[in-house]
Amino acid sequence: MSRDLSYSPTVGFLLGLPRSGTTLLAHLLQRHPDIMSPPEPWLMLALEAFGTVDHRHPAGSSLVGAATSEFLDRIDRAVVSRALADAAYGQYLTAASKRTFIDKTPRYWMVLDFLDSLYPEAPRILIMRNPYAIAASLKSTWDIPLLSASSPSAIASCLSDLARGLPTPAVVSCLADLVLGLPTLAALRGRRQTQVVQYELLVMRPDEEIRRVIAGLGHDPTDVASATVEQADVFRSSTFGDRKILEKTAIDDRSVQAWRTALSTEEMQVVTDLIGTELLIELGYEQDLRYAQQVGTVDRGPAVTEAYRQLFRTCWDLRGGTGGASFGVSTHAREPNGIGQQAGESSSVSEAQRLAEKTEEHLRLMNSMAAQLEQALRAAKGGHDSWLGH
Repeated sequence: MSRDLSYSPTVGFLLGLPRSGTTLLAHLLQRHPDIMSPPEPWLMLALEAFGTVDHRHPAGSSLVGAATSEFLDRIDRAVVSRALADAAYGQYLTAASKRTFIDKTPRYWMVLDFLDSLYPEAPRILIMRNPYAIAASLKSTWDIPLLSASSPSAIASCLSDLARGLPTPAVVSCLADLVLGLPTLAALRGRRQTQVVQYELLVMRPDEEIRRVIAGLGHDPTDVASATVEQADVFRSSTFGDRKILEKTAIDDRSVQAWRTALSTEEMQVVTDLIGTELLIELGYEQDLRYAQQVGTVDRGPAVTEAYRQLFRTCWDLRGGTGGASFGVSTHAREPNGIGQQAGESSSVSEAQRLAEKTEEHLRLMNSMAAQLEQALRAAKGGHDSWLGH
């Protein structure tokens, strides 16, 4: 099967961190008669991890992963994945009598390389929001304990559980969004076929911003009415996306500065450490950074931010990815399984032993990184306290 894109549905991707305004933008795009943007398909994440099943699968999770990998590795996996995605997107467009499908799934930052391999020609809409405001929304919406990030050893423990495939608190994935996801998405700015939307401008002048985006997608921007939060059935019937938006009938900009009262100084410090002052300034949030510094936060330097990134990268790289991306979240390593202990049992056990040894090595490295990071945080805090004493 050749990759003939001439009959493919028109597909684009709306990218952004959770709590950055992706649902609002999808709502506004959905109101155009030619654009469909339903809540969070998560399709690219599922396709990237194709063959990965729960460890309790009765056929044996390791065998399912190994067999599908071996089968698909003999053909062009990307062509197969693209065909499946095209079929799904195309059926939605046909049912809705629309022309363009916009897939809005916030955590696509984890599989950007895979997404590029399937849809290199697809337009990207990238929404950016003040990281302090994102953190405040994580705290108020999902009760994410931001202060837990100030204990790297606790984070390393959660990451170790994640690497072993054990249940982990939601704080780990949310912190990964800030630590790894934000710089990954920020790197997309300026790329061909990428439109950048600033959340703060979207809520302050929604009509102007949504028409600009629609025009960039090649559609007539005059076909969309004044930007209001109109509830479509596709949003009401879904369990995904920001459910708060279902309560709104109008767009307001009160959320732009709400973080200043929602976050404590200590929480602002955590966000500053995780994001780094350089990236905050690069993204245009220098004024917000200055406010955080006025109320007591300090710049602990790029070394602290990079230490957080290295800690999370080590875990993410350990988990691997079917598409080869460094931030993949699945693994197809074989493990011993009671159902499949046949001719290849000894090699499977040997491979499992090597995997276990590699895992333990990475976990020791993570714990070492966490200890060094805690030491750096204590040193930075001590230096700041000494400076205050003068």
